[in-house]
Amino acid sequence: MRAIRVASVTLLSTAAFALTAPSASANDGGTTPNVTSFGFTVSPATVAPGGTVTLNATECQDPLVKVSSGVFDAVELNEGKSATVKVDADAKAGAQYEVTFDCKGEKGTTTLTVAGHSTGTGTGTTTPSKGVKAGLGGGAGGLNGTEIAAGSALLAGALGGGVYLMRRRADGNA
Repeated sequence: MRAIRVASVTLLSTAAFALTAPSASANDGGTTPNVTSFGFTVSPATVAPGGTVTLNATECQDPLVKVSSGVFDAVELNEGKSATVKVDADAKAGAQYEVTFDCKGEKGTTTLTVAGHSTGTGTGTTTPSKGVKAGLGGGAGGLNGTEIAAGSALLAGALGGGVYLMRRRADGNA
């Protein structure tokens, strides 16, 4: 009886560890916010090639904040005022570009994503995809008699084992 309790605790502990371990060690993929003494934003964070973004830096003691990226020309923000810049029309769709804000040598960075499938109209809109083709998922359509029999035998064995253990437990406690 003690062996069953020990085995149950071990299995439950292993299952709990397996379920929590991936979330505890997961990498955030570089989305951790950049902490600086001043605030900065790029809006919107995703833009089509040739679209425009608004750059903003607040609480910088220096009246001049330099902003640079590989997807638009360098810009200077004067006295906390925002600026609007045009993203290069030949920016690679789906790519992410780093935008760097420099306030008196202190640098903060954020990511600007270029949206895919530009329509070429210059309005910053994207063309929707045709969607997905649904199906059976490959699991239910190709079962043969041998696979069905093997699955049934495994299920019957598991149920039979459970019934046997429950009856054995009931006979031992009576």
